[in-house]
Amino acid sequence: MNIAVLPGDGIGKEIVAETLRVLGRLGLRFEFEEAPVGGAGYEESGHPLPEKTLALAQRADAILFGAVGAPRYDTLESAKRPEQAILGLRKELGLFANLRPVQVYAELADASSLRPEVVAGLDILIVRELTGDIYFGQPKGIRQHDSGGREGFDTMRYTEAEIRRIAKVGFEAARKRGKKVCSVDKANVLETSRLWREVMTAEGKKHPDVELSHMYVDNCAMQLVRDPRQFDVIVTGNMFGDILSDEASMLTGSIGMLPSASLDANSKGLYEPIHGSAPDIAGRGVANPLATILSAALMLRHSLGQPAAALRLEAAVKNTLRDGYRTVDIYTAGVGTKCRRVSTAEMASAVAERL
Repeated sequence: MNIAVLPGDGIGKEIVAETLRVLGRLGLRFEFEEAPVGGAGYEESGHPLPEKTLALAQRADAILFGAVGAPRYDTLESAKRPEQAILGLRKELGLFANLRPVQVYAELADASSLRPEVVAGLDILIVRELTGDIYFGQPKGIRQHDSGGREGFDTMRYTEAEIRRIAKVGFEAARKRGKKVCSVDKANVLETSRLWREVMTAEGKKHPDVELSHMYVDNCAMQLVRDPRQFDVIVTGNMFGDILSDEASMLTGSIGMLPSASLDANSKGLYEPIHGSAPDIAGRGVANPLATILSAALMLRHSLGQPAAALRLEAAVKNTLRDGYRTVDIYTAGVGTKCRRVSTAEMASAVAERL
């Protein structure tokens, strides 16, 4: 199994290194090849997605990605900023379906910003369309306005085909779960969302065994903190999914706990934690590696055909939390009982031991 390893910037290097160490304990045969991306890619080649990095990603069976970005790159022109690397990979590899599971471990119910009884047993899957919407729509830019000042503009757009293919991913996922899909849009205001709702409704009729509901994105944001367990699978566009999944991460206690998978039509994927590069804590050994380790479990399941290994890895994470290991971001859970504050490496070692 050939894995392209793209650690990126900040804590990306630490959490990916520890995840590779954990994967090495599974007893499977991996071939890891590393390449620079993001700020590291810009430093080496003057571009956040160097040609050799893209070529590696294209020929690999799967991609394990860390995180990109740092304040020192904020003044670069848009095309050179580290974040363009992940957008470029999504576009060039056709990674249109982003799966973001949101699961609350019983051991971390106290770490959530909501009351434990509100989030206990929570298990949501957010399915985010990844290659359309306002992030990729043209035209966009900054130009002089007739008023004498400047204006910035972006274009939100979706085709029926793009909506239909992400709808199918959502409905198929729901069939294996609670058989409920909530389609999230802003159809009361946006033409793009009106088309989104029409196509989702049509696709829903092809999946009569799955219950389909619709919700405006502002209401969904509110419902996620009022009654998150009402949801099973949420299907939404690129921008709304970006925002809602970060909101949902706090239901679990920390953004350091959420993995993600970005898949193409053939289930080749890029796997990454949903958090950023956190340059303020980089190099201090305090970052939570669990989101990246859980992303590796998704990689085993979706791209590498190793579902049993994925279950082993997920069980090892759960048992590590059960035994009280906590990085600083989740340390509030169980303070005063048997919890033990640990470093990035110590957390990964605990997971590896439990494999």
